[in-house]
Amino acid sequence: MRSLLRKLVPRRLKRAFKRRQEDCLRARLFGELAPLVPETEDMFDGTASLEEFKANGEEFLQIYQRVCDLRRDERMLDIGSGIGRKTIPLTQYLDREATYEGIDVNRSGVDWCRERITTRFPNFRFQWIDVHNEFYNPLGTRSPADYQFPFPDASFSFVMVGSVFTHMMPGDVEHYLSEIKRVLGSGRCLISYFLLNDESRHLITRGESTLAFGNVREGYATVSCDIPEKAIAMVESVVMSFYARLGLKVSGVYYGSWCGRENTMSYQDLILAGKA
Repeated sequence: MRSLLRKLVPRRLKRAFKRRQEDCLRARLFGELAPLVPETEDMFDGTASLEEFKANGEEFLQIYQRVCDLRRDERMLDIGSGIGRKTIPLTQYLDREATYEGIDVNRSGVDWCRERITTRFPNFRFQWIDVHNEFYNPLGTRSPADYQFPFPDASFSFVMVGSVFTHMMPGDVEHYLSEIKRVLGSGRCLISYFLLNDESRHLITRGESTLAFGNVREGYATVSCDIPEKAIAMVESVVMSFYARLGLKVSGVYYGSWCGRENTMSYQDLILAGKA
């Protein structure tokens, strides 16, 4: 009987009811910040869930504080700012003396953040960068291998790169790291990866990984031959050679749960570094 009733309910009414439920949950989870949170169908940069959206933002605020010693007056660059998943909690932590710059190849995410976040918190700014990525911005006109960030040297005291290098080729990653070093003052950078080492390879082989990195290339592996940027894991020693060559000193490596590890800090692997 219930299944018959569901079929009789117009699709438009179902969508309206679902949206109403989502609005109520958004208000309960985020309170006065609810208007900053997008519809789940627009969450392109992670799990399409309000609960997960909130949990991920809170998780990274704790990581910023505990691992990166994030100050309230930080000059922060967020490469891959998405649709505000990790940004919204920062609006309650960073003070008015702080500056936050978010850049992303996804125009809709930047537009949302400008409209909802910047209008309320003017020291949080967002830019769309027209950089090609086969998965996120296939029509992009600029190559990531030679793109220069739109900021002067030593502009920032903290740089965050979340779920970006997991969608980029190793050569492009090395160039981005050189740009990070250029715009970073005497601060630090936190970057997420899928790192291939003995442990993660073993877990992948055992079928424990959430991602099947079966297409192995020189220095990296991907889950898709057709669109390699869908998800890329890089050999850890290759990544470390980039840091060493560029004069970035690694101060911490925090392995993630993506490949089946337990008791981890986050889903992806994290590397904290600063200028040597």
